[in-house]
Amino acid sequence: MQIMNWVQGYGTAIWWATGVSVVTFIVGIVAVPMLMIRVPADYFAHPRRSRMLWAGKPPAIRAVLLAGKNLLGWILVAAGILMLVLPGQGILTILIGLMLLDFPGKFRVERWIVAHRPIFKLINWIRRRAGRPPLVLEK
Repeated sequence: MQIMNWVQGYGTAIWWATGVSVVTFIVGIVAVPMLMIRVPADYFAHPRRSRMLWAGKPPAIRAVLLAGKNLLGWILVAAGILMLVLPGQGILTILIGLMLLDFPGKFRVERWIVAHRPIFKLINWIRRRAGRPPLVLEK
């Protein structure tokens, strides 16, 4: 009986968490492989990122886009933390949120993750199936 009262009291939050969970699950299945295919083969071979996001945009628009991307990242991280105890893809949602955030050393962390042999093999398997050259980690 207490559980039903709790569910009724937080019904809207549970529906939102469920909706975010479904969306992140679909994004994880569809968008992540697409992004792995679109990344240039030498993207992780450089020690630093070479170009700035939205570099061709005016500074004010670039600031708004960057703030929006980071806000979405923080929302996904918070939703993922909630989904660790509620129904949903908590860890996947947190990872997607972290990928959207900008923080010092992010590229180094991404390179570290991609360099792990099982992940590297999986990414190159997906790229090979799409007819793309394998990722290169060192030049």
